[in-house]
Amino acid sequence: MNEFLLSISENGKYFMKDNNPFFWLGDTAWLLFRKCSREEAWQYLRNRKELGYNVIQVSLMHAHPKAVTDGGAFYKDEDLYSDEYWKLCDDIIEMAEELGLFMGLLPAWGSFVKNGVITTENASAYAMYLADRYRNRKNIIWIIGGDVRGDAGMDTFRLLATTLKNENPDRLMTFHPFGRTASSLWFHEDPWLDFNLFQSGHRRYDQRTLDEWDDNTSTEEYFGEDNWRYVERDHENAVSKPTLDAEPSYEGIPQGLHNGKEPYWEAWDVRRYAYWSVFQGAAGHTYGSNSVMQFFRSAELKGAFAVREDWQEALHSEGAGQMQHLKDLMCSVDFIHGRPREDLLLFGQRERYHRISVFAGEDYILCYVYSGDSFALDLSEYKDKKMDLYWMSPQSGAYSYIMSVSNQESIKLRPTRRMGDSCDCVLVCRTSIQGKKV
Repeated sequence: MNEFLLSISENGKYFMKDNNPFFWLGDTAWLLFRKCSREEAWQYLRNRKELGYNVIQVSLMHAHPKAVTDGGAFYKDEDLYSDEYWKLCDDIIEMAEELGLFMGLLPAWGSFVKNGVITTENASAYAMYLADRYRNRKNIIWIIGGDVRGDAGMDTFRLLATTLKNENPDRLMTFHPFGRTASSLWFHEDPWLDFNLFQSGHRRYDQRTLDEWDDNTSTEEYFGEDNWRYVERDHENAVSKPTLDAEPSYEGIPQGLHNGKEPYWEAWDVRRYAYWSVFQGAAGHTYGSNSVMQFFRSAELKGAFAVREDWQEALHSEGAGQMQHLKDLMCSVDFIHGRPREDLLLFGQRERYHRISVFAGEDYILCYVYSGDSFALDLSEYKDKKMDLYWMSPQSGAYSYIMSVSNQESIKLRPTRRMGDSCDCVLVCRTSIQGKKV
């Protein structure tokens, strides 16, 4: 079996690779092909590989072509998408394969469809071009869309998707939606959609109405920062498909996205989005950095979204390096057969930043506490097991032993408050017989 082929777990909620659970840890690198040399791409990919990432989300075509040539073959525009450009894409995808990384490839940013550059007249030809070019590259996951509503061009998106799927049937495929929406709103029942993505977006709870260019004009349910609710909603569908947050708030981007006078989202914010969604049953998580996703350089006249640092500096941002602790934690337990277990909380559950997320399996319980609140757990289902309890730091990944319990109906806990900007932590309870190294 090819080591790069992904499949869906039997319960329809997670990914498998070579019959083993695969936890998606993605990074957002939309402009990697447009902005980086081969040497810079290798630096970026190796950094992410060594930080535990396994999926890189990139847009093959991000900027609009200057002209439509060759009978509508916009992807062969001599100014923007020359043979040299496509060879660069080929080489970077091959680099990723050498490092064991999947490439989540967007055929084109959603605006290509929304603005009528890609239409039902040329979508099939472009999809065939991509399918033929990358037929032998097994480390590809196809991502239709790109920060766009599905109803901005449903027929075109479906034509792109079905053509690619017919030609590359063993590659998983999904759709990257507009902010505060999910692929499931339009395509959940489509056979080409193997799993769902949602974009929880970059806004605070109080920024629902900003009168900005990207405001939703439709009436979808608004969840604010509660990105775990997208997972909950997707799992209510009759047909189970994996789902994950493919674009939460980026580290180092203004809250609300556009106004540089607003506070920036920081490491503790990106941790919260990650743990909240994964402990609700997401199949993984995608991290993003404002600087890295656009590969900003200070020598440029202007970056987007009030970017504050060069991408090579942002590679080493605190939050970027902390996502691997969540991946390691999930891979240390049988997460495929776990599920959200808020019902195990006897008290302590509150709203917004005081939410306590609980994920549990047959021999473990995981609780993410963002605000340092006390809480109590019902252990009656586990009382015939000896359970070892630890506080795990989402910042460092370090485990601190608390106690071992057995024959105990419940337990009350309060995280140790730490100095600094945040006091989030994870309670890890697991049976001693698991033999897991911490």
